[in-house]
Amino acid sequence: MTFVDTENNTRSQSRIFYGWYILAASFVILFFTAGATFSVGVMFKPIINELGWSRGTFSIAFFLNMAVYAFSLIVAGKVYDRYGPKWLIITSSILFSGGFIGISFINTFWQYLTLYGIISAAGMGGTTVPIFAAILSKWFEKYRGLTISLAISGSGIGQFIIVPLVTTLVVFQGWRVSFFLLGTIVLIINIALAFFILKGDPDDLGCTPFANPGNKAMRSNPAPDGAVLESEEDLGLFEAMKTGSFWLFTFVMLVCGSGDFFVSMHLIPFLTDYGVSPITAGHMFAWFGLMSLVGVIIAGPATDLMGSKIPISITFLIRVLLFLLIFNFKNVISCYVFSLGFGFTLLITAPIAPMLVGRLYGYSNVGLISGFITTIHHLGGGAWAYVGGLSFDRTGGYQSIFLISLVLAAIAVLLGLFIKEEKHTRRSRPVSGKKPAPEMEI
Repeated sequence: MTFVDTENNTRSQSRIFYGWYILAASFVILFFTAGATFSVGVMFKPIINELGWSRGTFSIAFFLNMAVYAFSLIVAGKVYDRYGPKWLIITSSILFSGGFIGISFINTFWQYLTLYGIISAAGMGGTTVPIFAAILSKWFEKYRGLTISLAISGSGIGQFIIVPLVTTLVVFQGWRVSFFLLGTIVLIINIALAFFILKGDPDDLGCTPFANPGNKAMRSNPAPDGAVLESEEDLGLFEAMKTGSFWLFTFVMLVCGSGDFFVSMHLIPFLTDYGVSPITAGHMFAWFGLMSLVGVIIAGPATDLMGSKIPISITFLIRVLLFLLIFNFKNVISCYVFSLGFGFTLLITAPIAPMLVGRLYGYSNVGLISGFITTIHHLGGGAWAYVGGLSFDRTGGYQSIFLISLVLAAIAVLLGLFIKEEKHTRRSRPVSGKKPAPEMEI
């Protein structure tokens, strides 16, 4: 038995559909890249203790990292839409890994700020979820949500496996050795897979997307009165910005990012503040990552079945309850519940974002539009992580941040329901007296 798309794949029936190799390569790259990225939280306290920095100071570098990363997503999305993934991922991996390797030799905050906040961050745009979600959106039409979720699950499994290993490595070898090894491993694996496996579009191999019901033709559809309905056209970024759904979804993603990166960066310091050992905190953080796998696997198929609005709103309702819990109770049990529950919600919007953008505006510019929205997501995350560190330095705790995050999550629950989940078109007016136009290949 093979995985060939027998209805549409023009290649030999005996060959496996190449999209499955794309899925596997995407999974592996996200496994190592996400594992390395989330391991920075493990090294939060060891770095500031050795170099004498405050949490607010360390969080400045994270804010800069997220800001540069956010803007790199726009560039990466545009480069991907035009040139495909190969050299984008190779170049991005060199920057990302080079920054990690360089950090192992730092002695000053400015060196860390440059290597982590700028160089490594600039490479993240082409090595993380949005690009691979966009790639898989083109390779799969049937099971699109499921395949994106499977790829993104690499992030959760990578965090679950790599973070505990790095935690142990930091305890016995220190954070410098950890950064060096992480950077080297990611560099070798990403370049090999990008060079030999990844293709950005089925057209590159002369095949069609999995279970594609037709060709890539622009069709004219007859209107009820016999007139012709002008062809629906995919919208670009600036045209999408003129719709209300775009800004509703963008604000929801801003709130999503603020919670994601505040918790990801400060969870281990928060846990150890309340007496949890570093090793146990590292394992909690690993389970935090594994639960994100559960969430993302559920999110894709759920979105295929019921659309995006309900999964989005349920995600933020869960976060409302979790912030309420941790605001009132701070013990080992509540910390476990918070870690597992928040981890479950961590990546749910990752497969939803490109699919929702495609449903709203078409897939021609999905990389650019998703990149812009994800940019806002990461800017919000970086800013809130910095505010969290600054708040801790001034108040000695995270109570005010938990409370504001609770309110923002409640707002996101409501806004998600108001997204108009249907195709937004540039033109859809009937034109009388015209005959149906012939199919035109794009």
